[in-house]
Amino acid sequence: MNDATALAAHGAANTADRSRLLVPLGLLSLYVLWGSTYLGIRFALESWPPFLLAGVRFLVAGTLLFGYLRLRGVAAPTWRQWRNAAFVGVLLLGLGNGLVCFAEQRVSSGIAAVAVASVPLFAALFGHRYGHRSNRRETLGLLIGFAGVIVLNLGGDLSGSRIAALALLAAAAAWAFGSVWSKQQDMPAGPMNTAAQMLCGSVALLLMGFGGGERLPAHPTLHANLALAYLVVFGSLIGFSAYLYVLKHARPVLATSYAYVNPPVAVLFGMLLAGERIGLPEIAGMAIILFGVAAITLAGQKRA
Repeated sequence: MNDATALAAHGAANTADRSRLLVPLGLLSLYVLWGSTYLGIRFALESWPPFLLAGVRFLVAGTLLFGYLRLRGVAAPTWRQWRNAAFVGVLLLGLGNGLVCFAEQRVSSGIAAVAVASVPLFAALFGHRYGHRSNRRETLGLLIGFAGVIVLNLGGDLSGSRIAALALLAAAAAWAFGSVWSKQQDMPAGPMNTAAQMLCGSVALLLMGFGGGERLPAHPTLHANLALAYLVVFGSLIGFSAYLYVLKHARPVLATSYAYVNPPVAVLFGMLLAGERIGLPEIAGMAIILFGVAAITLAGQKRA
C-alpha cells in the first residue's frame, strides 16, 4: 500500500468514525428539537399566518446561515446545485413545513405530529424507486412504529377537518419524496445545502402566503415572536442542519425515524408548557413507538 492509498484509507476511517458519532447525536437533536417545534408553531400562529410564518422563519435562518458561510469563504452553490436545492426546498419546506403550519390552524400540535409520523412509510415506499429496499427488521420497525402512532391517539382528539388531514398527508409525502430524491442529486456541500434549501423554500412559502391573501401581522404578540425566534434557531438552524447531515450519512428509513419520536415528544411538551393531559393510550403508544425506532436503528446499523 503506497502513501497516497494509506492516507485515503485513514481519511475514510476518520470519516466513518465521525459519522458513527454524529449520526446518533443528529438523530437525538431531531427527536427532541423537532418534537418541540409543533408546539412552537402553535404558539407562533397566535399572531402569524401559516405560510408567512414558515416563509419568514426560513428566510431569516437561511440568510443568516448563507451570510455566515460566505464570510467564512465557503463557495456558493453552482447553478445545478441551486436548481436541485430549490426543488428539494420547495418539497421539504414549502410543502412539507408550510402545509403543517396550515393544518395546525385546525388541528392540535399533537395530531399534526402524529400525521407526519407517516413520513418513514412514504420514505420506504419512494426509496424502492431508487434501490433503498427495507430489510425485514426495518419493515417490522416501520409497522411497529405506525401501530404505536395509532395507539398514541386512541385517547386523543381526532376530530380535525378533512382539509387539514389532506394537508398533513400531502406534507408527509412531499417531505419523504424530497428527502429520498435529494440523495441521488448533486446538492451543495455541508451547511451550504441547508442554507440554499431554506432560502429557496422561503421564497416559495412567501409566494404562497402573499398569493393566498396573507398579510404580515401589524402587532404580533411577544409570545408569538419568541416562538418564531425559537423556530428559527432550534427548529431551522440546528434541527434542519442535523437532518440534512443524517440524511446524507444514513439510510432514508433511519433518517426519517424522527417522525415516530416527535409525537410523544410533542405530547410531553404539551403537558409541560400547555397543561395538556396524558392517559394510558398515550403512554402505551410512546413505548411502542420508541421500540419501533430502536428496531429501525439496529437494522440500519447491521446493514451499514
